[in-house]
Formats: sequence, structure tokens, C-alpha cells
Amino acid sequence: MAAEIDARSQDARDQTPSSGSSFPEVSVVIPCLNEAETIEICVSKAQQTLHQHDVRGEVILADNGSTDGSQAIATRLGARVVRVEAKGYGNALMGGIAAAHGKFIIMGDADDSYDFLEIPLFVEKLRAGFDLVQGCRLPSGGGKVLPGAMPLLHRWWGNPMFSRMTRWMFHAPLHNVNCGMRGFTRELYDRLDQRCTGMEFANEMIIKASLFGTKIGEVPVALHPEDVSLTRHISRPSATVGARCGSI
Repeated sequence: MAAEIDARSQDARDQTPSSGSSFPEVSVVIPCLNEAETIEICVSKAQQTLHQHDVRGEVILADNGSTDGSQAIATRLGARVVRVEAKGYGNALMGGIAAAHGKFIIMGDADDSYDFLEIPLFVEKLRAGFDLVQGCRLPSGGGKVLPGAMPLLHRWWGNPMFSRMTRWMFHAPLHNVNCGMRGFTRELYDRLDQRCTGMEFANEMIIKASLFGTKIGEVPVALHPEDVSLTRHISRPSATVGARCGSI
């Protein structure tokens, strides 16, 4: 599966900067499936914060088969669209990351539930030598969950429980292992050899990074309510795995 994604991303990887330009320091990778109502604000925020903080970067839309024009919106705004045919959150991210040119990768969802204006928090820690920087939405790690952004059971039981388990079993110094906004070095990503194609992609990354003894950090972020009226979202390979790892 990973080989198929790499092959489909070959054209995107070949779009390297010209000889007179520099490679980006940061690649913002946004997995997407039918996010036309929110992708504009996400791409715009990412580009705005890169520009305002003088970060040499690129924004990549890893599109998983949108039929609502999300790709055209991202292209109009200057993002690079990478089409990933293999369905699933993990597949979309692997395709987008394979096409990225940055030393650092920042990933975040396309539904505007995470604020891409917070990208500098991740970049600062990555520049300081951290290999993986996880966002934390929970108050225990300084984060904030806005009203209506997360079901109460997930906020007070699911997320804290799985985070404690990960700290205990894998010694990951994190308070919110399931946060979908994070940053990591390209070097680390290549070492991890990610395999999970669905929402469990995020947990696989943290577990492997912990087992490899890498330097892991955490920054507080805010979780905003997504628009529940939208009929979209990247498909999951297993409803059970999605409920266990992706939706909490």
C-alpha cells in the first residue's frame, strides 16, 4: 500500500523548487475529503502564519477523492494538491507527506477544528531539537476544548484513559495522544516507516517514536467545534478502530 502511495505521489515529489529557490523549512500537510466549506480558512490560516512569522514553507492538500471542489479551492489559494487514491486518513497523510519537501512536517485536519495560526508553537520546538511535537487539547497539558468541540465521554474518559495508557506502556511524555495536530521532522518520519492506513496512523506514530527513544514534546492547542452539518470525512478502514483511535 505504501508503495502504491509513493508511486501516485511521484509527480508531486518531482515538482521540486527551481535551482534558484530554496527548499521549504516547513510543509503543512492537510488530509482532505470533501471539505469545501472549511478548506479555504484552513489553507489561508496556514499561509498567513507562515508568512507573518517569516517561515519558508508550503501547504499541501492531500486529497482523498473529494467531489465538492475542495481541490480547486486549495489550488486557487496557492496550495499544492496531491491526489491520493487509496482511501483512509493514514493513506491520505502518507501520500501528502511523501510529496512534501520540508525539513519539518506539520499535520492538521481540514475541518477547521484546529487553528493553523498555532503552527509557530510547533516550529519553535522542532527548531529546538524535538523530533515529534504533539498538540494537546486537554487542560492537563495546557490545552483547551471549546464548547461543543468534543463529546463529554471522549473528553473526560476516552482521551485521558488512552493517554495514560500510552504514558504507562510506552513512556510517551504526552497528555493527549489522539490530538490530530502535530509536527515532526522528516528524518523521524522516514525512520518510523508508517503502515497504518486509517485513523490509527496517529497512534502508530507516537508509539513508534516512543519505542525509538526520540525526543518528544507537547504544545497546548485549542480544539474548535467542527461543522457537523457537513457530509464528508476521510473514510476509516474499520469502524471499530475509528471509534477506538480516531474519534476520541
